[in-house]
Amino acid sequence: MATTFWNNPGWQHKQVFVALLETFLMAVLGTLTAALVGLPLAVLAAANFTPAQALRFAVRRLFDFLRGIDMLIWSLIFIRAFGLGPLTGALAIAFTDTGSLGKLFSEALEGVNRKQMEGVHATGANRWQFYRFGVIPQIIPVFVSQTLYYLEANVRSATIIGALGAGGIGLMLVEAMNTQRHWENVFYLILLTISLVMVMDTVSGKLRSRLIHGRSGT
Repeated sequence: MATTFWNNPGWQHKQVFVALLETFLMAVLGTLTAALVGLPLAVLAAANFTPAQALRFAVRRLFDFLRGIDMLIWSLIFIRAFGLGPLTGALAIAFTDTGSLGKLFSEALEGVNRKQMEGVHATGANRWQFYRFGVIPQIIPVFVSQTLYYLEANVRSATIIGALGAGGIGLMLVEAMNTQRHWENVFYLILLTISLVMVMDTVSGKLRSRLIHGRSGT
């Protein structure tokens, strides 16, 4: 029974599961890449960490450039450069969100408590220890909450990007709609997409609440 269900030629449960996994991985890879690249760039854009005004200006304009171009435009550019596939979707998400998360992280860095930083510096800490104990603990709530929020939103974005040719559930949905037959399959794919978004919303909300406040979300 399990084999018949999994390999059903009409509903294509196996192909649908793989497509959902591709969509999820596109969102995860793109968001994590943006967060990991955006954080060090945010240090260069923060006035209290980078005294060189020209460098701050250049990094901030880079953030404006990256987030100023819509994710769909980035996906079209990368489709032209790398062809169809999940890599295209992950790169489009990563480029757009690097600008958005980098700006948010830089603003969080500019709002850190200087007394805690001065206390760590007074202990004779080296540069790594200064950031590890004086800066990172203060921006962890913003880093975690914003990264999880963008991950949740990017599951939806990955579906749209997939429809352009990046793959995943979005591409399957467009192909099913183009046939103009078996609309029950179209409804099935839409229902699964909505379910994936709802699951990501619930999980990310609970993780944000637990990691930041130390309790489960409501």
